[in-house]
Amino acid sequence: MTELRPADRESIGEFLDHLAAVRGLSPRTVEAYRRDLEAFSAWLARHGRGRLGALEEAAIRDWLREAGLCGLAPATRARRLSAIRTYAGWLRRRGEITEDPAARLDAPRRRRALPRVLGEREVEALLEAPDTATPRGLRDRAMLELLYATGLRVSELVGLTTGALDLRRGLVRVLGKGRRERIVPLGARALEALAAYLERGRPELHPAGDVLFPGRGGTALSRQAFWARLKRLALAASIEPSRISPHVVRHSFATHLVAHGADLRTVQQLLGHRDISTTEIYTHVARERLRRLYDEHHPRA
Repeated sequence: MTELRPADRESIGEFLDHLAAVRGLSPRTVEAYRRDLEAFSAWLARHGRGRLGALEEAAIRDWLREAGLCGLAPATRARRLSAIRTYAGWLRRRGEITEDPAARLDAPRRRRALPRVLGEREVEALLEAPDTATPRGLRDRAMLELLYATGLRVSELVGLTTGALDLRRGLVRVLGKGRRERIVPLGARALEALAAYLERGRPELHPAGDVLFPGRGGTALSRQAFWARLKRLALAASIEPSRISPHVVRHSFATHLVAHGADLRTVQQLLGHRDISTTEIYTHVARERLRRLYDEHHPRA
């Protein structure tokens, strides 16, 4: 890879510090910005174009066009343009540029794929799969019930502490993306599973501190460990493991809510989406499922 120019490297470093410290973005998101900006900086150096901090519209357009010709997916090119626009906004606030050179560029169009979801009977089978005669089974049942009751992201789920739960009022406090906090209600089945786990399961797992769902050694169960548990439980529930992930359960939670009449604003708040357009996909999923069920079961479909 082309060596970055020192001025570009310094500018990128300061921008990433801003994203982490001021905007509170996650390390994974910050890393994505770093990759995109370093790729653009290296392209500029390779083609003898201006420095990164100068940001020229023609250079941005040529970089994205070349990426498309090389087969880069529209979603990836759209993400790159978004990174440039965020960086440009930061430069403008610092007074290093006077206008956004990417403002007139259109994001590559991409077809939005519908998220995969489980049927309601499949979810029921999955929730019944853990062996609740064991501490780990009680933990797994509580995690699955909580995941389906709230639609939490897997990072939010494994990061919960005992202090985040309010079983008396049936609520859980969640720290989501950008360190935004939200309060999510818990259903009766999730509350029952959590109460049983806290009474008979968690003490046997020797948790370290206030970790809600400990793994080996008592520390918080990792995202990877929960993924592995979920795949095994899917097999026990006769669900193809390749069809399932924590995010599939999150999608199922939202889709089933919409299918049963929940309004989008409520689902948006529960999921922690910043923009309701992100939530609107679940109306399409529910409509697709309804159409498929009709086609499969109506005698004259």
